[in-house]
Amino acid sequence: MKGPMRTVAALTVLLLTACRPSAEPVRIGLAGPFSDPVVGAPMRKAAELAVEEVNSAGGIGGRPIELVARDDRGDPDSAVSVAADLVAEGVVAVVGHVFSGTTLAAAPVYGAATIPIPVITPSSTAPELAQAGRHVFRLCPTDLEHGAALATWIRQGLKLTRAAVLYLNNPYGRGVRQSFVTRFMALGGVILESDPYLGDSPDVGTFLDRIQAHGQAELLVVAGNRTEALAVLNAARSRGILLPVFGGDGLEGIEQDGPIAEGTTLTAAYFPTLDTPQNQRFVRTYLAKYPGSGHPNQPAAATYDAIFLLRDVIGVAGSNRRAITTALTTLGGDIPPYQGVTGILAFDGQGDLARMKVLIGVVKNGTVVQVERSP
Repeated sequence: MKGPMRTVAALTVLLLTACRPSAEPVRIGLAGPFSDPVVGAPMRKAAELAVEEVNSAGGIGGRPIELVARDDRGDPDSAVSVAADLVAEGVVAVVGHVFSGTTLAAAPVYGAATIPIPVITPSSTAPELAQAGRHVFRLCPTDLEHGAALATWIRQGLKLTRAAVLYLNNPYGRGVRQSFVTRFMALGGVILESDPYLGDSPDVGTFLDRIQAHGQAELLVVAGNRTEALAVLNAARSRGILLPVFGGDGLEGIEQDGPIAEGTTLTAAYFPTLDTPQNQRFVRTYLAKYPGSGHPNQPAAATYDAIFLLRDVIGVAGSNRRAITTALTTLGGDIPPYQGVTGILAFDGQGDLARMKVLIGVVKNGTVVQVERSP
């Protein structure tokens, strides 16, 4: 009898072992400009915080998350190399990239994997990303939504009518400018100037001189990035042009540029002052873990959400890439929406958020204060 009993016992052990959840890590890629202290570094910190919290709570069905982080330096060519590396590393999903240009460059690489890798970008706003593939999702509004929201606020919230526009002559600047102008004019506004510029420190003196000579503009829109808006502000103020300046989410961080930025209005998908329990807890935990690093930005908050979203999706669908992509596609349908730090997350049929909420903030005393009333 000893022989058969040993056989039964051995089979029992094997069966029990097979039924146990695998302790093999779930490998998730993270891609962004981590060497950029303002944009990318907070993203990586938020990802590491989220992974630490998930793993300390038992991981995903007993499996820890292993973060495979790669710095794309904010450069499209580097993003392609990073994407190829993450494909070779066998990650089941990628959180990244930050900028639209890097995400658009990397998306085909992830899509060409034997089983396409699902990608969740926290902050790539280019409208054309919706055509990048069924494996690409984003946790932010598009450029078109930012421009339209800014126009609506200026016309309906502030009752201003006559605008001058300076825009960065690239896809981001043209996208914000187009949507702003279209909505502003539809609401009865008048565009007095619409002039393109190039470079981080653009020479816009000719445009500003013309705006000043006409003397009819009530506001100035800068459809571009923080460094360019700062250059425009300095050039305008040096000429005695005191028009209020408005911009999209590209102006993020301008509140750190001193008194010159006071009164500047910008759009955002996220502010660290959002008064929700999820956000308050996130900001409190983030500041406790990274004292002295400043408040988390939008890429950080959305990255934090993306990690927890993947935790829930993989917990239901498993760690197969195709299953993860399918589950993300049905988020908000077959799978309930995810209540995150940045809001309620669900996707439409193109990987965009089903609800694109744009916030409006004004720089006051070196911080961005969310507008209390929005039309």
